[in-house]
Amino acid sequence: MSRTIVDIHVLQTVPPSNLNRDDTGTPKTAVYGGVRRSRVSSQAWKRATRTAFKQLLDPAELGVRTKKVAELIGQTVRELEPEVTPEESWELAKAVVEAGTGSKLAVPERKKPKKNQESDAAAEEAKPLPPESSYLMFLSAQQRHGLAELAVEGRGDITGFLKRKENRERAREIADTRHSVDIALFGRMVADGADINVDAAAQVAHALSVHAVENESDYYTAVDDENEEDETGAGMIGTVEFNSATLYRYAALDVDRLAENLGQGLDESAAPAAPVRRAVEAFVRGFASSLPTGKINTFAHHTPPDAIVVKLRESRPVSFVGAFEEPTMAESGSGHVRQASERLAEQIAEVEEKFGETAVATWVVSVGRNTAKLADVGTAVTLDELVEGVGAAVAERWSGTR
Repeated sequence: MSRTIVDIHVLQTVPPSNLNRDDTGTPKTAVYGGVRRSRVSSQAWKRATRTAFKQLLDPAELGVRTKKVAELIGQTVRELEPEVTPEESWELAKAVVEAGTGSKLAVPERKKPKKNQESDAAAEEAKPLPPESSYLMFLSAQQRHGLAELAVEGRGDITGFLKRKENRERAREIADTRHSVDIALFGRMVADGADINVDAAAQVAHALSVHAVENESDYYTAVDDENEEDETGAGMIGTVEFNSATLYRYAALDVDRLAENLGQGLDESAAPAAPVRRAVEAFVRGFASSLPTGKINTFAHHTPPDAIVVKLRESRPVSFVGAFEEPTMAESGSGHVRQASERLAEQIAEVEEKFGETAVATWVVSVGRNTAKLADVGTAVTLDELVEGVGAAVAERWSGTR
């Protein structure tokens, strides 16, 4: 049986920036092809993509990943039953979350007050804290609401209520059905309940520069506005590291896995392909147009992609990062985009011919003359046309019986 795979390839140049830094504040790097490259982790770009979903999808289609799951579900419990106190709502939420996920929730240790807050410490000590999970828990809006409804139903004796096998199974079913779009795309790991893990439909590669990079350091000073004219010296000094790069970014989306994860979809009145199409379109647009915001106030690196190539396949995902195993070398005044575009176009043609991996359809968004070579590998479109075209193709190919 053929598969439905959406491959996304992006060339994107960013000016001096620090999109994704390590624990020392240094831009992340990796060695590839024997040279040091700029790197942006897959986690950073997945986070940026999930953030973009807030502008692309209804909140009901999205999940929340947090340790404060009892507080979040407790708030819904109080919306359903206004007379419930916060403390009771937290205990009810704790019970259904533990039953549904197998995770244990506990009240966290209080943070020590800062020196300027010590006078308020006694008052804060008297306030009860909601229990938290020991790791980030990813639940959809429907799952959180369903668990809250179950908690309200068993409110009279939640312990006895959840001792009954059928109610524990209901809690488990709620936690493992009606996944949000972001859970269906990026997956979910529940350390204490492997049977409700969700395998990701989307795979995102670490972005790599197509050329070698050397991190640089900016020494800066800040002047005290209240200094007198005869006062010299800076009010603050420091350094920030950065680099600039033309990045190759890649992501693969298994549409059949996505459909399986979504189940019947978030809108049960819609045609089976409708929620899958919405999720695919949101992922294509979100991944292509998003940008990690690390140090963005310092560098204002608001650059859109130079080129986007999206391929619809029916066999397997295919990355073309091999086009850049030999790093591009910028000639005087030429930059890296033109050479990267030419390399990518050549790699696509050769790999698809030699391995028989011809795509069902290819769309290309290219900006400027430096990316002209890529116009030959597919249908030239705008970003809006790309998203619409991929969504329509997926909807046409996919049905609930695939």
